[in-house]
Amino acid sequence: MEKLNVKESNGATILRGAGMSEVLKLKGKYFAQCFDKDGNLKWKDSVDNVVTDVGANQLLDSAFGAGPVAGPFLGLISSVGYTGVPVVGNTMSSHSTWNEAGNGTNYPNWSTPASNARGTMSFAAAAARAKALTAAISFVIATNGGTVKGCFVVFGTGAVATNNSTAGVLYSAGLFTGGDKVVGVGDTLQVSYSTSV
Repeated sequence: MEKLNVKESNGATILRGAGMSEVLKLKGKYFAQCFDKDGNLKWKDSVDNVVTDVGANQLLDSAFGAGPVAGPFLGLISSVGYTGVPVVGNTMSSHSTWNEAGNGTNYPNWSTPASNARGTMSFAAAAARAKALTAAISFVIATNGGTVKGCFVVFGTGAVATNNSTAGVLYSAGLFTGGDKVVGVGDTLQVSYSTSV
């Protein structure tokens, strides 16, 4: 007599793969130095910026949509009329807690870039997930000194170097980490900017 015992066995193991995540966070930093008329360093400071919601959206649209846009331009934040810090919800037409410096009444005023114009930013090629200006932008204080609180960047369709223009997209803004900075007639304020992801 022949017996055949048939057994079937199944097993399963679930292996959970290692977590894969990618974090992309826009960061930027302004670096500023102020020199007197004789070239002596008066002060230096930095600004950790706030990238605005509209700025982040414009950056994505520029990279994955319409391509290059006008600007970018760098401006200064005045102490005149200042009541609060830049926030992610700010836009060029709506930043009621701070004002752009250099328009004749929101001191300081400068002769370079031309007659209170914003500085035109020129960037080197990106490397190591970062992009920086090829050279600092120099603001030569001319007719009125004053107190500078920080800096901002505007770019996008319609952006111009014209002081106090609300055209374009506010990319970032921020205040000096060491507090308000005073500049006098004859001083040169040099500002650099870098951004990373």
